[in-house]
Amino acid sequence: MMKKNLVFGKTFLLQIVAVFVVAGAIFSAPGVSRAAEEGEALLMATTTSTDNTGLLDYLMPSFTAGTGIEIRWTSTGTGKALKLGENCDVDVLLVHAPQAEMAFVDSGFGTDRKQIMYNDFVLIGPPEDPAGIRGKKVPEAMQAIRSTNSIFVSRGDNSGTNKKELALWKLAAIPAPEQEPWYRQSGQGMLATINVAGELKGYTLTDRGTYIKYESVAGGEPALVILVEGDKELLNQYSVIPINPKHCPDAKYEKAQTFSDWMAGDEAQKLIGDFKLLGKQLFIPNAGQ
Repeated sequence: MMKKNLVFGKTFLLQIVAVFVVAGAIFSAPGVSRAAEEGEALLMATTTSTDNTGLLDYLMPSFTAGTGIEIRWTSTGTGKALKLGENCDVDVLLVHAPQAEMAFVDSGFGTDRKQIMYNDFVLIGPPEDPAGIRGKKVPEAMQAIRSTNSIFVSRGDNSGTNKKELALWKLAAIPAPEQEPWYRQSGQGMLATINVAGELKGYTLTDRGTYIKYESVAGGEPALVILVEGDKELLNQYSVIPINPKHCPDAKYEKAQTFSDWMAGDEAQKLIGDFKLLGKQLFIPNAGQ
């Protein structure tokens, strides 16, 4: 009797081991593990404005449905996005700092940069406008903010918007502020920076798309309003850049190129043009221009 029970025990034990072996094989099989899934997805670094506005959540399901390619993205400042590309941490970029982008491509980190869409930058501030910048040209507006020591909130994060802001101080012949008490650096994304400026009743520079999102969240009654707009210096161009496979051999270049072509194609360009909040267009498609 004891021998029979011992045999039964061994048999039962072997069955349990077999179950775990099979289960282990299943969960480690290609296409099932999380690591394998992440390895197949196209990885993109992009600016916060394309994410904060909801544009990517709106566009990417159509891209995946049309191509079968899963895409995952991280939103950060353009400077950090370019660094992720340089370090081979992503496969493709969607960014908005043309001079930095062209230097990135010229350095061999990216290839085949395509213009996809644009909007514009705007200077926003409290409706009472203590610095009196409403309707001024950009250089005069920046000078007025400086001369009145009015609160200005910078992203301070080397993003495309931060790069543009620094260029506007230079355009106004003002040294880039750093330690001045009226100049605050949020170190955060665009929507968060607008909220900081709103709390401080200060000014900031933002892209129009993110401002419309902010306006929408505020129910059409935002604490900050557009005060300066329309100058040619405020153009905000977005482009797609696949990572150069010669620099990053493991980059998914073919998938990145498929994404780039799709963004420049008729379907995506129409979707971008149709994307609106509060009845306002956030981005204007301009592939091929």
